[in-house]
Amino acid sequence: MKVFKLPDLGEGLQEAEIVEWHVASGEEVRADQPLVSVETAKAIVEIPSPQSGRIAKLFGQKGDVVHLGAPLAAFEGEGGEADAGTVVGHMEVGQHVVRETPAAPGGGASGSGAARGVIKAIPAARALARKLDVDLTMVTPSGPDGVITAADVQRVAKVLAELGPPEVLRGVRRAMAQNMARAQSEVAAATVIDDADIHAWQPHTDVTIRLIRALVAGCRAEPGLNAWFDGRTERRHVLEKIDVGIAVDLPDGLFVPVLRNVALRDPADLRDGLDRMRADIRARKIPPEEMRGNTITLSNFGMIAGKYAAPIVVPPTVAILGAGRIHEQVVAEAGVPAVHRILPLSLTFDHRVVTGGEAARFLAAAIADLRMAR
Repeated sequence: MKVFKLPDLGEGLQEAEIVEWHVASGEEVRADQPLVSVETAKAIVEIPSPQSGRIAKLFGQKGDVVHLGAPLAAFEGEGGEADAGTVVGHMEVGQHVVRETPAAPGGGASGSGAARGVIKAIPAARALARKLDVDLTMVTPSGPDGVITAADVQRVAKVLAELGPPEVLRGVRRAMAQNMARAQSEVAAATVIDDADIHAWQPHTDVTIRLIRALVAGCRAEPGLNAWFDGRTERRHVLEKIDVGIAVDLPDGLFVPVLRNVALRDPADLRDGLDRMRADIRARKIPPEEMRGNTITLSNFGMIAGKYAAPIVVPPTVAILGAGRIHEQVVAEAGVPAVHRILPLSLTFDHRVVTGGEAARFLAAAIADLRMAR
């Protein structure tokens, strides 16, 4: 058999979930015919057949997670046998809970209970936890000196049983969990907040496009926030082109498509690009290349709720600008009270490479741009 393996889908993606097979075993296919659709951390990707021929075997079923280089399909003809054991997934729901050790700050691996310190439990409690498949980090101790008892384990097991089978994170949500854990362990995050008075704005102003323009103004004032940082080698790359990742919230999870070269594009072009990307994301048809390589990030979370936040900086970027809910507020104008529209801003930056002064100057430049009428 000639074995076709999961190809490199770009940006370091190491696995994909099978969404739908477009062929069946024994079927004759032609080269470039759709073979299988898989979901990565970025999008749903359609993988074409690498050759013409008859399918001898398909590896994996819908919902299985396949690792990079693992076999997908075998074609009749000469070639090496594939190892179906490299396909991961198809786990019976409720029979096993996958657990991963959380990353400790600084990137080192932590043990159980890293967030709470050393877990203390009597041997009977540990044995019961293994039998009932209860993670001891989820158990609140009731014994003396914070010792977990068998009754504590039974209590948690009962709660978990009432909740039903756990949801295994897949696709976008799994990638979000991994990226946030990585950011938490690597980035020395700090946040500075302030308000932009947008009372001078014209009616029907495009908020997102104005935020992009303000972000560009901030990058021009402090180019060091439009950068990538490699923490392993301690090397920073300050980038000339500003490619903005736009955080988009959908039921499937958080997507961050990238608007390219925003400093050189007019508002109409930016709006067209943003609308197209959002439509592609909702249809889960956005090309993978449009989900990678942002140099800085914008989160307009205020469209939903919230004034201020501490957005997460995801390496290798070093800054993210968050925009809160626009609201009316009493301000002093020429010594008398006045009601103005206010746009709250939160700038989180990686303090390993960005100083507080640089972040403050970036934010001041962004606010100055937002205060303009046009």
